[in-house]
Amino acid sequence: MKNDNNSSKSLETIDIRVYYEDTDAGRVVYYANYLKFAERGRTEYLRVHNIENSKLAEETGVFVVVRHLEVDYRAAARLDDLLTVETRVVDLGKASFTMQQDIKRGATLLVTLKVVLACMGQDGRAARMPQALRTILEG
Repeated sequence: MKNDNNSSKSLETIDIRVYYEDTDAGRVVYYANYLKFAERGRTEYLRVHNIENSKLAEETGVFVVVRHLEVDYRAAARLDDLLTVETRVVDLGKASFTMQQDIKRGATLLVTLKVVLACMGQDGRAARMPQALRTILEG
């Protein structure tokens, strides 16, 4: 995980190798697997800032869940490609935040995602964002 401290909001990256299990019969990454790659990028973004989803839930009673997702598939990744998932926070609300994610192979942009994540209490209702999480996301 690399951190780009030159931006106003931190940019975190994670590298992911495309395995056979990620591909279809043509050895092209199956479209839904990009969502898994993005999930790993979001999880590692928080982890590098000492926020673990399991601990957040245990300590605050708040879970972070995907509320809305937009995906733009631009080019395909293939078996054995090394991909980079770039993740940054682009908007911050009282109970939700939005992350922009780009999945690249080298300089080639393959997929862009805009993900709105919401804080949810154990009762399944929207919850105010814990201060520790807010501090991290504010960059």
